[in-house]
Order: sequence, then structure tokens, then C-alpha cells
Amino acid sequence: MERLLERSLFASRWMMAPIYVGLALSLLILLWVFALELWHLIGILPVMTVNDAVLGVLALIDLSLAANLLLIVIFSGYENFVSRMDLSEHEDRPEWQGEVDFSALKLKLVASIVAISGIHLLKVFMDVGKYAPEQIRWMVVIHLVFVISGVLLAAMDWIASHGKTLKKAKASQA
Repeated sequence: MERLLERSLFASRWMMAPIYVGLALSLLILLWVFALELWHLIGILPVMTVNDAVLGVLALIDLSLAANLLLIVIFSGYENFVSRMDLSEHEDRPEWQGEVDFSALKLKLVASIVAISGIHLLKVFMDVGKYAPEQIRWMVVIHLVFVISGVLLAAMDWIASHGKTLKKAKASQA
């Protein structure tokens, strides 16, 4: 009975596969929004100001970062929780694929969120007149919460891995 339960629980990881497929399909949404934003930029090209250009490019970068983050979550999440991808011989396989564990995934996720938040904040600063001081203050506070959370998460992971290293070193000395 225990063996059947354990096998069933282990097989349940495949219920995550459709979620990763859904995330892959959501790349199409990001691609669509990217194309619309690019089309909009091309449309205003004759009357574009420097601010328009920078804000438009920042929006494209923002979408690119979101798509990159999505790929990292899809690849590493699938490999960590569902099954290894048998693509070791593929010439286009990313170098990091198969090496991003759950801890590294969390750090990459937080780093991407901080970068995306920073880009949004930069866009606000470039058009500061559109926003109330209270809105800007909250955006800065939220960004700082993301930054501090990322630093604390990295520190906790460092402490945990450093503790494991010390424990292994003590065990090998005994």
C-alpha cells in the first residue's frame, strides 16, 4: 500500500506539465504585446521625441525581461519538478539549463522582478509630471521592498549553503 501511494505521489508531478505548457503558450501573449508596442513605436517615428523613444525602448526591454523570466521558470521548473529534458546534445541548449536548482530559480526570479520594477520606476521618472507624489513614493517603496527581499533571500540561501558546507567539512574531519 505504501509503495502504491509513493508511486502515485511521485507520478503526480506530471500534473505540473500542463501548467508549463500554459506558461509556454503565454509567451505568445508577450509576443503579441511586444509586436503591438513595436508597431506603435514605428507609427510615431516621424514625430517621436527622445522621451518617446526611451520610454518605448524601455517597454520593449521590459517585455523581453518578462519573456526571459518566463523561459527560465518553464525550463528550470519543468526540469526540477517534472522530468529532465533530454536535449544535452542540442546545439542551442542554454548553458544554464539543468543547472538551475530551486534556490537559484528563486534568486533569478527575484532579480528579474527587481529589474522589471526598476524599469517601471525609470519610466515613471522620465514622465514624472503624470504621477502624484504619493504614487511615486509608493512605487519607490515597493521597488525597495523588492530589492530588500532579494538581498535577504540571497543572504538566507548563502547562510543555508554555507551551513551545509561547514557541516560537510566537520563530517569529513571526524
